[in-house]
Amino acid sequence: MPFDTAYEAITDPLDGVDTTVPEGMNGADLGSYCLMLGDDALIMSHRLQQWLSRAPELEEETALANIALDLLGQARLLLARAGAADGTGRDEDDYAFGRLEREFRNVRLAEVADADFGGLIARLLAFSTWRLALLERLRDSRDPVLAAVAARGVNELAYTRDYAAQWALRLAGGTGYSRERIQAGLAAVAPLTPELFAVTDVERRLVADGVAADPAALRADFDEVIARVLAEQGLAWPDVPALAGVAGRAGRHGIHTEAMGYLLAELQSIARAHPGATW
Repeated sequence: MPFDTAYEAITDPLDGVDTTVPEGMNGADLGSYCLMLGDDALIMSHRLQQWLSRAPELEEETALANIALDLLGQARLLLARAGAADGTGRDEDDYAFGRLEREFRNVRLAEVADADFGGLIARLLAFSTWRLALLERLRDSRDPVLAAVAARGVNELAYTRDYAAQWALRLAGGTGYSRERIQAGLAAVAPLTPELFAVTDVERRLVADGVAADPAALRADFDEVIARVLAEQGLAWPDVPALAGVAGRAGRHGIHTEAMGYLLAELQSIARAHPGATW
């Protein structure tokens, strides 16, 4: 089918999907869950956007921009779903620009700043490996919107994981300095990953209802993929203690790192300076 512009060729993942909350499903829990997943994508997307004038090559800036846009698209759909499901009627802008730090529910892996490109690649590898395993399971969600978003997101995250894995291997197999930087990146990321597999009460209820994926069940897939990638260049996942607060699922309960406040100050600056403005 011919298209007059490239934009017309972009398909809406919710085209033909019944967006009403399924009968008997807890709308408040569904909204909270979509908020978690939407915040993960929004905050990670913003971190990637900060690399658009800092990547080592122009080609990598383009790749990171595309990954950031994929995540931003997921965030918009999930945050809009949160507002529809929880009955507040809020849209994605309300959630992105109108909340305080303690109201965000993203995992802390998405928010921390990177020391260098090696740190970014290590974090992107961990984040994309985890999120791909999550979305693969959400394709079977009883909520048709979550299932549709996951079906689109699986293809996007497969590319992202491959991109991060290729760069991790390139850095590990390059110079002594580049290998040192990817090892340091993995050491910085490892303490943040246990939080990815902790289970909140909301997730526990939605797993039982066939809506959510069990975070704890993702650990085996994550470990297998990471170990296989790192083994190609003789790297190993660092054996380091988890960052404090994992028992309380810190990010999911609004407890963030110091980096989050600075990130939100940048993300929300225009919206807060010009409330209600449109452009």
